[in-house]
Amino acid sequence: MYLRFCEQKKYTVEIIDRTVGAEAGIKSVSMRISGRYAYGYLKSENGMHRLVRISPFDAESMRHTSFALVEVIPELPETEDIVIKDEDLRMDFYHSSGPGGQNVNKTSSAVRLVHIPTSIIVTCQSERSQHQNREIAMKVLKAKLHHLEQEKRDQEEKQLKGETHQAGWGKQIRSYVLQPYQLVKDHRTDYETTEIDKVLDGELTGFMEAYLRWLKK
Repeated sequence: MYLRFCEQKKYTVEIIDRTVGAEAGIKSVSMRISGRYAYGYLKSENGMHRLVRISPFDAESMRHTSFALVEVIPELPETEDIVIKDEDLRMDFYHSSGPGGQNVNKTSSAVRLVHIPTSIIVTCQSERSQHQNREIAMKVLKAKLHHLEQEKRDQEEKQLKGETHQAGWGKQIRSYVLQPYQLVKDHRTDYETTEIDKVLDGELTGFMEAYLRWLKK
């Protein structure tokens, strides 16, 4: 869905890391997206997404509900740096792998960074060079730490204003219902459409623009 959206916007997409599911599909993926107003549009997707469908793996054709967490974090400019102490960082190297688990590189070029104080984990295996993967992973880690600090400041401000809300799996921002009817609805803006195939094919601009209007209220 997001790859289709980026194609329509002519954004550049780089897959930084991907983990395939145990049975099928993708368990997690990290992407770097570059283009005009990329973060401005995609920040509307940050949050929990809920999918209701009939699972192809269910012999009784029962409806199943799945959740996917989307995190959208802006890349920090070179002038804004986050200091990470050496003792706060653990770095692991391993063989990068492709779909099906086959090795892409016989050397340990893939990088996993663990920020010990926050338990944030970042992996990168998009490049064949260990140095390049480490550099990309470090940029992502710094962006995540910056985002975490911003969230803390926002939360403190909300507490002072009495606007605290508990986050959880029941706090989905958008629902995609495929059965028994078809509907995609954003629970923040109430923007909705029954053209679910178009949404899954990347037509997300309506939701994003509705979110931007909602922010200004």
